[in-house]
Amino acid sequence: MPAGLKLCEENILLNCPICEAEANLLQHIDWIDFNRSCLDNDKNHMEWTPSGELIEYVQCSRCLFTFAPACYQWSPEQFAQKVYNEDYVKYDPDYVEARPRFVAGKIMNSFDPEFGRTLRHLDYGGGNGLMSACLREQGWNSRSYDPFVNRDVEMDTLGEFDLITVTEVFEHVPDPLQLVVDLATLIKDDGVVIFTTLLADNDVKVGQPLNWWYAAPRNGHISLYSALSLVVLGARVGLKYHWMPAGWHLYYRNVPEWGPEVLGLEAAGSE
Repeated sequence: MPAGLKLCEENILLNCPICEAEANLLQHIDWIDFNRSCLDNDKNHMEWTPSGELIEYVQCSRCLFTFAPACYQWSPEQFAQKVYNEDYVKYDPDYVEARPRFVAGKIMNSFDPEFGRTLRHLDYGGGNGLMSACLREQGWNSRSYDPFVNRDVEMDTLGEFDLITVTEVFEHVPDPLQLVVDLATLIKDDGVVIFTTLLADNDVKVGQPLNWWYAAPRNGHISLYSALSLVVLGARVGLKYHWMPAGWHLYYRNVPEWGPEVLGLEAAGSE
């Protein structure tokens, strides 16, 4: 190993956070410099300086979930110091405004305007709350909740929702099971969770360098999902999984009346 590089707590052993496979079923994928970000794929943005701190990614040989075990040990304070600090927007410039406005527009285009006024919507992991604000401007009954931002809000005071959106959150969490436990608690029995994250199935392979642009520690991308891992994760809390194109996914228990028309889900009784 080149001089000056530091392995980030290389001896940490964890079971798979998704399927609970034992640590001996986790296979080494690669070491990545902590400062690598998603912008490395964009020549129009700044070049980054290597930190010298290497983050290991491993993959579960059972469900093909890939994650960074050392980062799973960090406290919220460490994430705030190392990742979600004042420089974060340099590595994810769309986070503040462009992405929330884009997703709000996509959601509004998918639903009848009257529908948005009658259902309860939650943007989970909504950061500064801009997406919900955009929806409310159009008459939606929407609110934002981000466990990292809204630490003074008790989740059990929020109630249940017909629709929950979770935009670019899954890849950031160091406890995927707790995330879906939260979502299963917040969603109505006939509600739907719409979430985004890219699938790693074609880009992360044992024995190959981890060159996928989405594997970016500086962005906080420490959890990389296979399709199978999302199925297994949802099933642990009684949620069914449905794949959609372009990195969109659904979790639900029972198909709502509007599910077949709006989301392409099979009507109840036809599955």
